[in-house]
Amino acid sequence: MRHPLPRPSRPVLADAALWAGLTAVTGYGFLETDSASLVPDLLLPSAVLAVAAALSRRRPGAAVLLAGGLCALGLADPVTPAGPQVLSLAVLSFLLGARVAAARGPLLVLAACLAAAVAVCAVLRVQPVWWFYALTVLPAALLPPWLAGRHWRGRRELVREGWRLAVGLEERQHLVAERARLTERTDIAADMHDSLGHVLSLVALRAGALELSPDLTERDRADLAELRGTVADAVEQLRETVAVLHEPRASPGGDGTSVPETVEELLGRAVASGVPVRWERRGPVPALSPLVERGIHRVVREALTNAVKHAPGAPVRVEIVHEADRTRVGVVNAAPPPGAAAGAGPDGGRRGLTGLRERVSVLGGSLRTEPYRGGFRVGAVLPHRPPGRRAPAALPDPGAAPESARRLAEARRTARRRSALALVAPLAAAAFFVPAAGCLARQLTTGVLPPHRYDRLEPGRTRAELAPLLPARPFPYPPDHVRAAPAPAGARCEAYRSGPDLLHQVDFYRLCWSGGVLVSRDTIRADPR
Repeated sequence: MRHPLPRPSRPVLADAALWAGLTAVTGYGFLETDSASLVPDLLLPSAVLAVAAALSRRRPGAAVLLAGGLCALGLADPVTPAGPQVLSLAVLSFLLGARVAAARGPLLVLAACLAAAVAVCAVLRVQPVWWFYALTVLPAALLPPWLAGRHWRGRRELVREGWRLAVGLEERQHLVAERARLTERTDIAADMHDSLGHVLSLVALRAGALELSPDLTERDRADLAELRGTVADAVEQLRETVAVLHEPRASPGGDGTSVPETVEELLGRAVASGVPVRWERRGPVPALSPLVERGIHRVVREALTNAVKHAPGAPVRVEIVHEADRTRVGVVNAAPPPGAAAGAGPDGGRRGLTGLRERVSVLGGSLRTEPYRGGFRVGAVLPHRPPGRRAPAALPDPGAAPESARRLAEARRTARRRSALALVAPLAAAAFFVPAAGCLARQLTTGVLPPHRYDRLEPGRTRAELAPLLPARPFPYPPDHVRAAPAPAGARCEAYRSGPDLLHQVDFYRLCWSGGVLVSRDTIRADPR
């Protein structure tokens, strides 16, 4: 059974295409050079470039070092200083900047490449034109492509960060909407339990009181008993609905607005419904915040609802004490009278007290509930100034800068730093290399004697007569074979280049003078072979 061959991944194909392109340039340079050798000028660079292309993704610095080594070895070539490898060095330098975020390591790699080229020039004592190549062409193939790669990487990261922020903001909007929905459900559950549950409990209590009236017939009492049972069932169904809607959450309850009714109005309504309530307020009434007023109101309302439900007909005592910085609320109901029917379920009053404890805790207070002398006591302590409301843990602090803005600002700062480096680094390199290269280029180009002027130089004529045809100064760095050529006895010889080409060897003209008179002239070929 034949199995299909695995398809190469995209990185492998990209590395292979890179190697093919660099090898094609090397092959073109090999074909253009007449004296090129197959192994050192084509096969060896192709093998080194294959390794460099494979390393360019995981070890781009090593790939640049390999290409820099090829350029350094090319300085030993007497014909051309590895011109085709300069393009490979520039491409790999671009990939180094595009694939490595740090700057220190790549800069060390570039400096190592330049140091290797300068060392080769010094060891081999190459011609000045090769020095010019090492100080101008190699830095141009290393630094600008690396900076271009860093700039390209920075722009890609900025775009990618923008899309990531957009996705994060969209997800956060969904979370905020979901949290708002849950908050609304919790508020609805709290209002249903606190308001509607309290009213239904008072209706049930009033129906129970009417059921004991001596003026009613047996049929009326049966109807009232059925009504009271129906109201009790409605209260239980309401509690079950609240349990489904309510999700425990530390919320101060409500929106912080004023209480719809005062504690006095609440107690008056309870008395009118037949609840035996006695209450008192001690201490000067301070200026309370709406949140604290609503908290006191809910403590009293929840305690009255539980007293009516669990101990109908029992007297209730409410006490509110205002102190310097806090208010104490106490609600105590006595034991229910004999024969009173309590409507407590297994979890009847737990949900209300649990929610009440959450609200009091968020306001910075405390709630205590316990049996007391056969009855039940609810006590709460609320500060006059509740602590500042904190944002939910899943949401950012409203007073702080959004995380998206911070991340975008960081991405912009990184892009600015890279842009500044892309501007400053070439200027710094130019401040170092341009003067040296300019001085060397000036020396190389001032000793040029064109062939048409050389043909007009006749031996036997004086320097003064030939001065209009001669350059301002002779060439200061003649090759060894030019300096070693035999000269006439007693004559002083000067060498001139036959052309201004700096990247290729040219023929030299040698003029020998004796006593200010031209005694001989010679043409020395560029290649002594």
